[in-house]
Amino acid sequence: MPSTIQSSIAFTSIARGNVSAAICAGSFSSLAGIVLTPLLAALLLGNSAGGLSADALVKIVLQLLVPFLAGQFLSRWASKRGRAQPLGQGGGGRPEGGFLVRHKKVLGYVDRGSILLVVYTAFSQGMVAGIWHLVTPARLGALLAVEAVLLAVMLALTWYGARRLGFDRGDRIAIQFAGSKKSLAAGLPMASVLFGPQASLAVLPLMLFHQMQLMVCAVLAKRRSKDPEEAAAAVPAPVRAPEVPAAGTR
Repeated sequence: MPSTIQSSIAFTSIARGNVSAAICAGSFSSLAGIVLTPLLAALLLGNSAGGLSADALVKIVLQLLVPFLAGQFLSRWASKRGRAQPLGQGGGGRPEGGFLVRHKKVLGYVDRGSILLVVYTAFSQGMVAGIWHLVTPARLGALLAVEAVLLAVMLALTWYGARRLGFDRGDRIAIQFAGSKKSLAAGLPMASVLFGPQASLAVLPLMLFHQMQLMVCAVLAKRRSKDPEEAAAAVPAPVRAPEVPAAGTR
């Protein structure tokens, strides 16, 4: 699955990492995942569940790629700042924020609400099909344990692997948060197209992993913001007091 964009950027910013790199990494992963994920699913699963057809590819492109490209195309106008208001009219001479800035709160509700509707649709399809009766508490616990190990391995691999490759602290933070996360918003539409009624069961690991990664990375980002390495970089060098000449040397 592709990486998340929004949460990767948010956690990278909290940890004081390279936000620009996180934006690029998350965006590239989303674009690559739209193409590679269906191909990998077809290669690994074959015809055992769903399948990759021309119709499925068209649906994935329309649901994921087209909105992404439209957002990128419209962002230059949506984020464009307005004209500066004259002094004395409440503007203080400062330009108004762009559309995205002015409606940030409402757009946040729309963003989270759309993901909630996608999750609700997937779970509802599973309930109607009776798929959830196939998941026993023991299998659910085993799945959680496997995913916890997978998340721990990826967090360690991205952090220490990036250090071994010579990346600085800011880049390591971006690599860790963008490289260990998986997107629920992109995964559910893909699964709905590829697996149909079985999509809710197929994406159950992704749903659990998504919640787990958010909780773990939130704690990790907070700790990264207080790393000794960051604290040492933030403390200015001590200012040396001017030397006072000894008596009788003037």
